[in-house]
Amino acid sequence: MEKVSGKKTAVVVGGSSGIGYETCLRLVNRGWNVVNISRTPCKNSKVVNYTADAAAGNALADAIGLASQKYEISALVYSAGFSMAAPIEYAKESDYRYLFDVNFFGALQCMQAVIPLFKSKGGRIVLVGSLGGDVPICFDCFYSASKAALEMLSRAAYSELRPYNIKVTGILPGGTATNFTSKRKVYSDDENKSYSGNVHKAVAALANMEQSGMSPDEVAEIIYNVLVSDKPPVIKICGVKNTVLRLFTRVMPEKVTLKINERMFHQ
Repeated sequence: MEKVSGKKTAVVVGGSSGIGYETCLRLVNRGWNVVNISRTPCKNSKVVNYTADAAAGNALADAIGLASQKYEISALVYSAGFSMAAPIEYAKESDYRYLFDVNFFGALQCMQAVIPLFKSKGGRIVLVGSLGGDVPICFDCFYSASKAALEMLSRAAYSELRPYNIKVTGILPGGTATNFTSKRKVYSDDENKSYSGNVHKAVAALANMEQSGMSPDEVAEIIYNVLVSDKPPVIKICGVKNTVLRLFTRVMPEKVTLKINERMFHQ
């Protein structure tokens, strides 16, 4: 099969909505071929869609393999994500394993699929993490843990892959106003038991933080700028406010940070 030439091609995983969708729009509007991989298609007619579930075995790698037969892929943006509000004590194994499959292992699978394609010619990898990987979110700790793992993966991959001119960046947005808020899986009062009141408060505080935060197109613009930068950063925090918050959590004693966190999301 003869490959499409003349344009750079980016694979965006999770490009059907939110940050991923806005990233697809920026790329196609600026002359890129864009392949979206997600469970539901990206509605922009210029985007090529492959259907795959991030938690379904090798589905993502298979989709990248198919796309690579037609396109010379030069960039990967992993923007798939899942969130669940639940107490640690009662969280179901099927739920937190699914969360890690989508948020972390899916990204790892995609990286392993594109690295062989990039080793001879270079490439770009952008992993969309979260400031929640630095600042724990009460009753959404599995999301925080998965994003912390994704940030570490970004940092390690940066060093491992740099000799092959494969440039890796972890993007850390804070609260972002997307439909990710409404898609969050929230355990019921029966499932939360004695934690129910605090779970409600945490979910409300998190929703307010997200919906009053950055717009997804602002984050997408940052992603685009990283993709085209000659010297992209290892970690890119989105926005001045989030940059200050991350710095604050790193210079203040841990107990102070956790106390502030409890007041935001807990009692």
